[in-house]
Amino acid sequence: MSSVDPNRHHLETLSEIRSLMERSSRFISLSGLSGVVAGVAAMIGGALVYVFLGVSPFDQSRAYYVMAPEVHRWGLDYLTFFILDAVGVFILALSFGIFFTTRKARRKRQKIWDTLTRRLLVSLGIPLVTGGFFCLALLNYGLIGLVAPTTLIFYGLALVNASKFTLRDVHYLGLCEIALGLLATFYRGFGLEAWIIGFGFLHIIYGVWMYYKYEAGENKRESVGP
Repeated sequence: MSSVDPNRHHLETLSEIRSLMERSSRFISLSGLSGVVAGVAAMIGGALVYVFLGVSPFDQSRAYYVMAPEVHRWGLDYLTFFILDAVGVFILALSFGIFFTTRKARRKRQKIWDTLTRRLLVSLGIPLVTGGFFCLALLNYGLIGLVAPTTLIFYGLALVNASKFTLRDVHYLGLCEIALGLLATFYRGFGLEAWIIGFGFLHIIYGVWMYYKYEAGENKRESVGP
C-alpha cells in the first residue's frame, strides 16, 4: 500500500489553484509563433518600401520621407502604396495571429472569446486607433518622417496597456517599442529602419522567446503523452 506525501498533495493543489486564477485573470493563449510571423510580415513590408522608393537601408544620401512624395511607381503614389503596404502587413500578421492563438487555446482547452478577451482587445485597440488617426493627421500635414516613429510609440503604448490582461512579457515588448519610437523621432532619417527593427526583429525575438518559454515544453509533453 503506497502512501501519498501530504506536502506534495498540497503543492499540487496550490499549483492547480494558481493555474485557475491565472486563467481567469489573464489571457495566456497568445502564441509565440504569431509574433514570429508578424515580424516576418513587417520585414517583408519594409523591404517593399525600400524597393518602391528605390533606396537602401541606412542610406542617408537623401532622406526617404523627402523623396517619397516624388515617387510614383507601379501605378501608385507613395501615400496609396504606404497604406496598402501597411494594411497588407496588418492582415497577414492578424490572420496568422488568430490562427496560432486559436490553435493554442484549443490545445489548452481554453475559451478564445470571453469577457477577458474583450477587455484585452479594448485595451489594445484604444491606443492603436488613436495612433492610427494621429498618423493620418501627420500624413495630411506632410510630416512623413514622423509617421514610422509614431506607429512604434502608439503600438508600444497599446501593448503596455493590454499587458495587464495577458503575459508580462508583452509589457516589456511594449516598453522596447516605445523607447525605439522615441529615439527615432530624434533621428527621422532612420525612421524606416527603426520601424523594421521594432515591428520586425523585436517581434521575431519576442516570438521565439515566448515559444521556447511557454510552448515548446508543452508541445513536447503532448507528443510524449501521459
